Amino acid sequence: MLTHLKRGGAPASSMVAYAVEGNSIVVSTPGKTFKRRAMERDPRVNLCVINNREPFNFVSIEGTVTIETERLEDSTRRVFENIEAVGYAVPENLGQWLKASDRVILRIAPKHFHGVIRSV
Repeated sequence: MLTHLKRGGAPASSMVAYAVEGNSIVVSTPGKTFKRRAMERDPRVNLCVINNREPFNFVSIEGTVTIETERLEDSTRRVFENIEAVGYAVPENLGQWLKASDRVILRIAPKHFHGVIRSV
């Protein structure tokens, strides 16, 4: 769940797929979204990654976003590889798909982490 701040300061959240790249986290998203415009205005975000099974462990990652519009293929491929287990596949001819769907990469630079890890 990726949370950013609206113009008035209220939080807005959306489900996203992500991948880890070095010291950053990348998210592929359509480029003409409210989410992108909000992050251009205020790059502060929180990414909460939740285990969907008991005991519902989670990690919350606070950071700042930079928006990338070029050289998106490697990062997008990593995101899709992360969600293959739930039925998603890297689109054929990824470069054309990225242009046709006007995608961008949100690159999160983590600043703070917290979470809960429990054993069953």
